[in-house]
Amino acid sequence: MPWATIDKPASPAVRPNLVDDEAVRRRFRWDEAAAELDGLPGGRGLNMAHEAVDRHAAGPLRDRVAIRWLGKRGERVELTYAHLAARSNRFANVLAGLGVEPGQRVFLLAGRVPELYISVLGALKHRAVVAPLFSAFGPEPIATRLSLGDGRVLVTTPLLYRRKVAAVRDQLPGLRHVLVTGARGAPPEGTVDLDALMAGASEDYEIGPTDPEDMALLHFTSGTTGTPKGAVHVHRAVVAHYWTGRFALDLHPDDVFWCTADPGWVTGMSYGIVSPLTHGITMVVDEAEFDADRWYSIIQDERVTVWYTAPTAVRMMMRIGAEAVHDYDTSSLRFLASVGEPLNPEAVVWGQEVFGLPFHDNWWQTETGGIMIANLAALPIRPGSMGRALPGIEVGILRCAEGGEPVLDADGHVQEVAPGEEGMLSLRPGWPSMFRGYLHDDQRYQRCFVDGWYLSGDLAWRDAEGYVWFVGRADDVIKSAGHLIGPFEVESALMEHDAVAEAGVFAKPDPVAGNVVKAVVSLRPGVEPTEELRAELLGFARTRLGAAVAPREIDFDQQLPKTKSGKIMRRVLRARELGLPEGDLSTLETGGADAEEGPR
Repeated sequence: MPWATIDKPASPAVRPNLVDDEAVRRRFRWDEAAAELDGLPGGRGLNMAHEAVDRHAAGPLRDRVAIRWLGKRGERVELTYAHLAARSNRFANVLAGLGVEPGQRVFLLAGRVPELYISVLGALKHRAVVAPLFSAFGPEPIATRLSLGDGRVLVTTPLLYRRKVAAVRDQLPGLRHVLVTGARGAPPEGTVDLDALMAGASEDYEIGPTDPEDMALLHFTSGTTGTPKGAVHVHRAVVAHYWTGRFALDLHPDDVFWCTADPGWVTGMSYGIVSPLTHGITMVVDEAEFDADRWYSIIQDERVTVWYTAPTAVRMMMRIGAEAVHDYDTSSLRFLASVGEPLNPEAVVWGQEVFGLPFHDNWWQTETGGIMIANLAALPIRPGSMGRALPGIEVGILRCAEGGEPVLDADGHVQEVAPGEEGMLSLRPGWPSMFRGYLHDDQRYQRCFVDGWYLSGDLAWRDAEGYVWFVGRADDVIKSAGHLIGPFEVESALMEHDAVAEAGVFAKPDPVAGNVVKAVVSLRPGVEPTEELRAELLGFARTRLGAAVAPREIDFDQQLPKTKSGKIMRRVLRARELGLPEGDLSTLETGGADAEEGPR
């Protein structure tokens, strides 16, 4: 059904930061925008942690609560900007004491505990590179990313180390230090008690000269083939974190901000740590997983004003029903936003009906480092649209062939399509949080750019007023509950099982998660497809990959559709699952000598 535009009058209490986006867009320049931040004292450069913490701790905001942490067992910890500055200094000194040098990678594998946030900021102060890991990953994704990222230090907990790292530690000769927090006694063999190191470290630390182009963050994102990609981000990205928080999330000085994203993913890092802290506001961190009553009580008790969550969570709340909200006072809320996957129009309208506020969808990627397109606080919402490009961002919808390859004209230039036509969502490079490369893979990085455009890999269309509408991925990457999952990684894990000859993985639509991972496997000769084997394979994949990545469903098929070069046609598997047309099958394998030629 068509959805009516939601017109929102400006709040009489809080004026939106961006009222006339066209006027701001005309005069906005990123180099001028950087002047809003302090820079290191003495002109020694730009450091992300200084802008997020130290500049506030040295001024009138030093006693404002920066992080209000809510433990899953009812614990409560409040860290002021002064506390956060001192404790992150301690961690920077811990790294210095271990001989960790600027530019070396510090990986983080933990839930939403205070030590994770302190470690992120301390590592940035030491000019080490922060590389977050999702705590629901299994041992193999963790080992792969630590190895690809040249991990020198890992910060984790005793439980996660024993369950997910200990078994693969011998695969990681470059991992020199594993620091565990919360040991409550002797730490696991091969690890060091971080809490003891912190207790003996000084609270004084001077951030060294930091070139704005020094590497600060390393985020891994999945591809359709091969290993995960390590997207490199630099300290200059903080300029975009600050301004997109101001424009897209409408952050104001007195806000209480809650981003529910896990810090193991880019949203939880950019907008669950850096962006809100650069604004000197109070942010809520909840250690527990989703529970609707708990979430509503947090909004009520902590007087949350700006709430940034995932479409999956919104759909889960919708499934539970609006009645669950009625027992809680959510009147403190003034702005709701959502990201991670397309936000269906029903969810936008549901927010309006239940909270008196619509959810504002926005779009960005691991590679962009920050929000690029958003529904703004002062502008009407068109439910189903991702919104309009932010100031400083130039969006193009480029003509492309099936599979996402850009179409070039006779002069070798790309072509933008007319409003209403589908094409590749692309951006003009130049914003501060744009990734600077894929670690150790410059060829793959260069393939992301054509004729002065960054190719996002997402298909979209734009209407006459500049609102952008998501169509789908041009490749086979699976977006499930806001997480990007590479089918190759899942297929490779399944094929480690003795019973599996081949596997094809694709996205199956799900009303809550958006998509779930489904696999179709062919078995080795002599192996019978049974329900017992299906359950065994599901468990096998969960053990190796973790629940967030492993397939939810597995089917058996001894005749997987392949191209003549031997590649499994994931789009055909998905079409068959959904009863859709299978499209062009001219490259489908039909047997014969050429069936085994070419790369897999």
